[in-house]
Amino acid sequence: MAQEKTELRFSIVRHFGVIARDQGGWTKELNLVSWNGRDAKYDIRSWAPDKKKMRRGITLSGVECESLRTLLNTRFPQSTPSAASSVSPSGN
Repeated sequence: MAQEKTELRFSIVRHFGVIARDQGGWTKELNLVSWNGRDAKYDIRSWAPDKKKMRRGITLSGVECESLRTLLNTRFPQSTPSAASSVSPSGN
């Protein structure tokens, strides 16, 4: 049985910033995005330069975003970029 492809509709309600850029021009961003007309959620994913294509990402509710912030603040207590970049992902 063939599945119908449904059109994915999205609206970037608020752009918070770019986390990283790759050589092809794609940007990993934190945005507030409404998917298919639903309430907007925090969203981390890579976007093509024209914002018409995106890669898989993660969406977070406000409560989940607060939990993530708490975890990151615990893991990286200093907010200076040089302190965060000197720590390896494995915690060593």
